[in-house]
Parts: sequence; C-alpha cells; structure tokens
Amino acid sequence: MHVTATKTVDLSPERVWSVLSDHEGMTDWAPGLKASLEKPGAPTRNGLGAVRRIAQPGPVPPIVEEIVVFEPGRHLGYKAISGVPFRGYVGDVELVPAGGGTEIRWSLSADQRVPLVEKAALGMVAKALLGLFTRRLKKTS
Repeated sequence: MHVTATKTVDLSPERVWSVLSDHEGMTDWAPGLKASLEKPGAPTRNGLGAVRRIAQPGPVPPIVEEIVVFEPGRHLGYKAISGVPFRGYVGDVELVPAGGGTEIRWSLSADQRVPLVEKAALGMVAKALLGLFTRRLKKTS
C-alpha cells in the first residue's frame, strides 16, 4: 500500500533540504522524539547508508531507519529496520521547485496485511510527519 501527503512551502528546496537531511535535528520538529545517528552515511554523515534511531516517549521501542536514497536538494528515502508497526515500511520525501517555493511530497509505503485499516493509519502518519515538518520549516524562514 502507498500513501502520499503533499504541501507547498515558501522556502527554496535547498533550505527545506537542510532541515530534512539533518537527522538529529528531527528532535526540533517532532515533539517528544529524540533522534540520534547510529551509523554515519556517505558522502556526508547524514547521507546514504546512515542509520538513525528515533526514541519515542513511553515504553515503546525506538524506530530505527536506514537512509536508502540521498539526492541533496531533491530526494530522501528511508526504510525501517525496526520499531514500526508496519511490515515493509518505507518513506520517500521528494522536493520539487514550485514557483519561489518547494512542493514537499512525503510518501509512505508498507506491506498491507489488514485492508483499509493499515492504509488509513499510514495516511495519518504521512500527514502528521508532513505537518510537523512544515511547522518546523516556518520557524526557519
């Protein structure tokens, strides 16, 4: 199953990218989460192959994700290694120039086990991530 949430912001793709690709900076835009880098990537420490750990409040296991696509200013892809309730969970964020701003396309995919229920839940997660992220972007402008 696949869902996409889209929003346009009045910032350049480069500015949006600087916030998106700062994995440890997720702590600033996702309340209650603590993000850390477990393994550096390439060609930069937040790049391809980087592994990030996202600790959530409460007794839930941390989410561990690996960066699988890293195209600066354009495209960031990640896959869950552990800690998410969806099997085969993959995230994909594309930045598309839109006038003087950037259209952000945040897509999530996962294997579907329970029809409709999981797709609705995945859609809520995509919208929540995009909403939190764009609120953080407004603070940088």
